[in-house]
Order: sequence, then C-alpha cells, then structure tokens
Amino acid sequence: MSNPLKCPKCGSEYCYEDGNMIICPECGHEWSNEAVEEQADGLVVRDAHGNVLNDGDNVTVIKDLKVKGSSSVIKVGTKVKIIRLIDGDHNIDCRVDGIGAMQLKSEFVKKA
Repeated sequence: MSNPLKCPKCGSEYCYEDGNMIICPECGHEWSNEAVEEQADGLVVRDAHGNVLNDGDNVTVIKDLKVKGSSSVIKVGTKVKIIRLIDGDHNIDCRVDGIGAMQLKSEFVKKA
C-alpha cells in the first residue's frame, strides 16, 4: 500500500497516522489531518483570526505597518480591496489607497 502523505518538513514518505495526528518517524514532525487537506488543495492563506483568504477578498489591517523605504505608515483599520494571494513570506499582493502596490503578510490582516 502506497502512502500519499509526505512530511512538509523533510519530505519523507514514511509518515503514519496516530489518531487525528500524522507523524513523520524520520524528523519527528507532527501535524493534524486539517493540514493534509490544505496541502492537497494547494496554497491556503489564513488571516490573523484563522479565516481562509481567497483571491479577490477585501481585508482590513489590524496593526500599524511601517512601509519599508518610506516614512509612510499603514494605519489600523485601513481597508485593502481585491487582494491576490501569492506564495512566499509576504503572501498577499495588493494595492493600498494613498500608498500604492505592495505585499503584506496575512498575519497582519483580517477578512472584511
């Protein structure tokens, strides 16, 4: 029987289920079955409250964010319209009114 599960940390194919957790015997990494469903779906980005974000969603900034290379600040409560999800550390590509195009981390926004 082939095991379709791969460890997200080390890539091992020898993972096994233990209750509702999946365990990698090679590196010791453990994760839940929900993570496997997300892994099968592809890129899944969650906001600061755990809501799943999709392309075209509107979000609200939950923390003052300094704009790198500028003296501008994105204030708490700023609404960002029509986001696009990308792969990487800053996983939201968007345009902020008054500042322009930029990338944000999903941990600093909530779904509007």
